[in-house]
Amino acid sequence: MCRLKKYRHTSNTQIDGCMLKAIATLKIIFEHYGFKIRACCCGHKKYPMSIIYEIPEAGIFELFSGKIIDRKRNFYRKDKQGYYYIPEARGEKW
Repeated sequence: MCRLKKYRHTSNTQIDGCMLKAIATLKIIFEHYGFKIRACCCGHKKYPMSIIYEIPEAGIFELFSGKIIDRKRNFYRKDKQGYYYIPEARGEKW
């Protein structure tokens, strides 16, 4: 895990530096099956790591919790300290 706001820009996205290799590897595997990685966050030692992916015709999911994400964008909510998390992974409604 990396510190808050320590990320790398890759084209038009921001990826936590500590997740670059994992996301690159998953992207190759997921693309083979037609899945698309939509977002990710390492959790910055406060929240669980999360990876949001899409299966066409099936929906959008969070990889580790297995939860369905019922929206097309703005997957993360920001807490008072500036950390991002997935509400569904914590049992919250958006």
